[in-house]
Amino acid sequence: MKGCRCSFLLLALIGFIALPGCVRRRLTVRTSPPGASVYVDHQYIGTSPASTSTTYYGTREIEVVADGYRTEKVLRTFRPPWYQWPPLDFLTETLWPWEIRDQRVVDIQMVPMQLPATEELVARADSLRLQAAQGIATPILGQPVPTASPAPPIGVSPPPVSPAVQLGVPQPAALPVP
Repeated sequence: MKGCRCSFLLLALIGFIALPGCVRRRLTVRTSPPGASVYVDHQYIGTSPASTSTTYYGTREIEVVADGYRTEKVLRTFRPPWYQWPPLDFLTETLWPWEIRDQRVVDIQMVPMQLPATEELVARADSLRLQAAQGIATPILGQPVPTASPAPPIGVSPPPVSPAVQLGVPQPAALPVP
């Protein structure tokens, strides 16, 4: 009887160690309406509803993109559950004999993109056409605007500039006069 009990405990211990469980972490992003491209931390994960497995908790940047809708960017912080706090995480990841699932779901409502009125578009196009005809450069968003040197006062002619300087060719340094 005693040998049977010891072998049962030994078998249970081997089974407990041989069949360790794990924690499966999964992040699902759902959008309304579905069908948007989903990016998590700048990595494409699929078309919504989209799921991906994760390893770490913390703050994630979730971006959803769809034609006809405004691009939505969301920063979402995922805190670990109690069974993932040290030192309990060691027990649940290695010694716990069953699988634990941690499913996180993020729902994002897509907002339709507002198209400008036709009159507004035509007015903007006419303004840009007029600026182009006058030689006014319209800056591209995100690029620095070049600055011009100030014009000389009226009645004063600017100093002559050599053709090499006009072309941007470097000039040798002037030697000091003794």
